[in-house]
Amino acid sequence: QVQLVESGGGLVQAGGSLRLSCAASGRTFNSYTMGWFRQAPGKEREFVAAGIWSGSATYYADSVKGRFTISRDNAKNTVYLQMNSLKPEDTAVYYCAARRPYDSASSRYYSNKAEYDYWGQGTQVTVSS
Repeated sequence: QVQLVESGGGLVQAGGSLRLSCAASGRTFNSYTMGWFRQAPGKEREFVAAGIWSGSATYYADSVKGRFTISRDNAKNTVYLQMNSLKPEDTAVYYCAARRPYDSASSRYYSNKAEYDYWGQGTQVTVSS
């Protein structure tokens, strides 16, 4: 049973930083795609960042590029999202997600929430102005 548990959310002023963690358990995650998504009130869940567990490629939404960084600690089976220069529009519930490796994938599959197999419960991030 795969489990993803997010932590690290909270209230921060605009311009501040937070680091979210996603602790993964239940299997080996090599070759999994790990993604971060967010959902603001009244809006659809949107892609934030993703990376292959065993690789170096990372992907970011244009809105967070240059401010957010996705990384992982293999020894701890944990994925991180470092968020700097936070803005009020970053306020949302942030979700960690995992996608099994498949033989094929569509272009930009990593940004499509329907492609992911497992989800965490989410952690709230609130940025005050």
